[in-house]
Formats: sequence, structure tokens, C-alpha cells
Amino acid sequence: MATLRRASLFLVGRPGCHRHGSSLPKMPACSHVPKPYTGLNYDEMSAVREKHLVPCLKSYYKKPLLIHEGHMQWLFDQTGRRYLDLFGGIVTVSVGHCHPKVTAAATAQMNTLWHTTNIYMHPKIHEYAQRLADKMPGDLKVVYFVNSGSEANDLAMLLARLYTKQFDLISFRNGYHGMSPYVMGITAQSTWRFDVPVAQGVHHAMNPDPYQGLWGGKHCRDSPVQTTRDCACAPDECEAANKYYEQLEEVFKYSLPRGKVAGLFAESIQGVGGTVQFPKGFLKKAYELVRINGGVCIADEVQTGFGRTGEHFWGFEGHGVRPDIVTMAKGMGNGFPLAAVVTTPAIAEALGQALHFNTFGGNPVACAVGLSVLDVIQEERTQENCKVVGTYFLQELSKLRDQFSCVGDVRGKGLMIGIEMVSDRATKAPMNNKHFMDVWEDCKNMGVLIGRGALNGNVLRIKPPMCINKEDVDYSIAVLRKALQTHTEKAKRQAS
Repeated sequence: MATLRRASLFLVGRPGCHRHGSSLPKMPACSHVPKPYTGLNYDEMSAVREKHLVPCLKSYYKKPLLIHEGHMQWLFDQTGRRYLDLFGGIVTVSVGHCHPKVTAAATAQMNTLWHTTNIYMHPKIHEYAQRLADKMPGDLKVVYFVNSGSEANDLAMLLARLYTKQFDLISFRNGYHGMSPYVMGITAQSTWRFDVPVAQGVHHAMNPDPYQGLWGGKHCRDSPVQTTRDCACAPDECEAANKYYEQLEEVFKYSLPRGKVAGLFAESIQGVGGTVQFPKGFLKKAYELVRINGGVCIADEVQTGFGRTGEHFWGFEGHGVRPDIVTMAKGMGNGFPLAAVVTTPAIAEALGQALHFNTFGGNPVACAVGLSVLDVIQEERTQENCKVVGTYFLQELSKLRDQFSCVGDVRGKGLMIGIEMVSDRATKAPMNNKHFMDVWEDCKNMGVLIGRGALNGNVLRIKPPMCINKEDVDYSIAVLRKALQTHTEKAKRQAS
């Protein structure tokens, strides 16, 4: 077998090396200069990916990016070209790529102790458990560390069933809670489901979506930007919330054994589903219904936790609820594999019925990283930045919605933002995939990386590192406007 050739492909620190000419938006300055790239060249890496990595690992974009280095809100490819990262490694890089304080904490711990597992005590897991518990309300004080959001939700399912001695669980259609065989059952998007038996005892309730759902409108969301859909709700009473609550009651009445339930899973804002927000007051009513019928309430904070929504440290706080179990991952490790389940002492005791162990959960390096992330969130006031910059971002995006008919909805809180692209504003039909890809690719070619989500893949997901600033927002808006103008002009030419 031939030895793979390595290449040094580096063109020094070009801030906005665009192929489209000088009329494009000017990228904000960045003083960071990436190191020269010395790895496999692009073609060699593509060949290895095709031959040795499973085909389900789909890459973004027609010509996938080869990302070489990261610095705060910026990513660099193998040529040194810079991109503004508005997706944060799928809502995972919270305080910034290679944040110096987090990097230093990981390095210091790696030079001290890498791993022991929890058969021994080591300082970091205890320090971190205490810091996390201090961030939680009420008696949510017992922490179990794992490595991913899927693992966390998997354990939460087990805890709910053991504690309540009930089997049936409820989640919402359009929700995403992971891809392990166990949690695939509570994930309710057909695009993420395999044809294997995974959903025993799981019921998917109607999704309370004020934009695409049966009910909801311009007074229903807890967001700086509302839908343009008419709404008869009063300021203190959401009719849509009541209607969706009635649909949830139907699940208890017709689908659950004797109306009993082990638990309800809910994201505070649906992430993979396209940044869908529930109507105001709905989740509080849902929690009450679950508890009356013997169940526990599980808040999936994998994407919304750690200050991303701006007003609160945890997304569930924006709903005025207190869960019984909280799952978290992604941003808690700023890209390092780290996740956790936090619950009450009473629920945690249920896990003592048999041995349960996670080899890498609470790893010393992971806990050192987690501690430093909490420090940075506090010291750099990233939660406040999410509120201020995120609100500004949403308000500027709403202007694009008013300008371009292909932008159906803008929604979110803080730096958890979605833009639903449509082919017809009246019917809210999803934008044609080719047209969406054109807009998406155009943004990338101008130096802005945006995520993609929703069942039809027609929602632009903006969940950047929480260190972005207003200058980055202005640049992003200018890029999006340019891409939407290009799409609109092309559509007009094709129609004429």
C-alpha cells in the first residue's frame, strides 16, 4: 500500500479570501494567525473518508470543508482561509474554539492525571459536581457524569422508569434527544429513525409549534421576534398553549395504561427540529399534568443550557418550571466530550438497585475542562452577551424576513436562533432543497458557516460560540442579505 503523501498547504492569514469580488461584505478583523497545515492533502483525506469512515458521516456543503484550526468564533481551513462559525460544532463550542483558559486547564490536568475512573476519588470530579449543583434550583443536587447527550438522555430514561415503577414515556413530535438505540425511541423525527424496534413504551405527543402547528401566532412565543401569523391570544392567556395541552391530555386518556406515565422529555427549545419554541405557559401546564399522573419531568438542556438563551442559565427557567431530571452536554465541555444527568437525591437512589458504571464519566480532564468553562462563562459574562447580541441578531434577522418572502419565520432566544426558509409564505411550504442549498452555499463562500435543521432541512440554525459580537452579527446579516438577494434575483429571472 502506498504511503499517504502529506502536504503543506498554507496561504498566510487572509481575513476574507472570497472568490466573489470586492463588492461583498467585509469580514471583521482577527489578529490570530493559524499554524501552517501539514496533514493529508484534501484529495487524500477525501479518499480516506470515503474508504474508511462509515457512509452515515455526511459532510456539509457540496465540497466539504477541511477545517484545520479554530480560534474563538473563527475557523480556518487548510489554506488559511477564515470562516465565522455560526454553528459552534453543532451548538457545542460555547465559550470559543481553543479558548486559552479552557485549553490551559486541560493541559494542566493532562500533565497531572489523565484517568482513574471513579473507583478512586480524584479532586476534579468533586469540585465540578459541587459547582454544577450550585447552579441548579431546589434539590436538583445529585450529578452523574457521562460523555454525550445521548448517554445522558439514555440514563434519564432509565431513572424515570426505575423511580416511578412505570414504563411509558412521552416526548414531542419533532423533538431530538439522541441516537443511541434506547433514546432513538424518544427522538421523534423520521429522518433520524432506523427500522428497528426502539420505541417500546414511548408516545409522541403533538408538537406545540406556534408557526407550523395548528395553533399559535404573534403573541405566543417567548422571543424578541414573533411569527407574522395572526393570533387572538390575550397577553396573560395563550389560547394555543391551552389547545396543545388538550392534545397532550388526549395521549394520557387514550394511549397510557390507566393514564400513568414514567416521565415527559422536552427540550426547552427544540434544537435539531429547527429552533422551535413552545407557546408561553404550555410546558408549565404539561409538567403539572405529568406529575398528577405519577411521572417525572425531564428537561433536555443539551443545547439550551449554560446561558445560551440569554435571560437564564438553563432554558427551562424561561418556562417557569423546575424539572425532576436535567440532562446536559455539548456546551458544558466547549467541545470536549462531557455530559451529565442532574437529579434529586430521591430519584438518584433508584439507580442503586443494581450496579451501574460509566468508565469515562467524570474523567479528570473532562471535569477540569468543565470547571474552566463555568469560570469563563462567569468572568466573560457570556450569558449576558447571549442576551444582548442574540436579541440584536434576532431583530436584524426580522428585517430580512420583512424584506424577503422566502424567509418564513425568525425565532429563538439569545444565541439559539432559527430561520425557516419557505417556498410560499402563505402555505409555509418548505423551500426547495436546491434553492436552500444555493443560499447556504453562498453564505459559506462568503465566509459564514451556518447550521441546518428541521425535518425538511429548511431551517438555518444559528448557534455560534457565545463570544460573538455585534460586528460579527452585522457581517453575518450582510452576507445573508447578499445570499437572499442573489436567490431572489435568480428566481425572478427563471420566472420571466
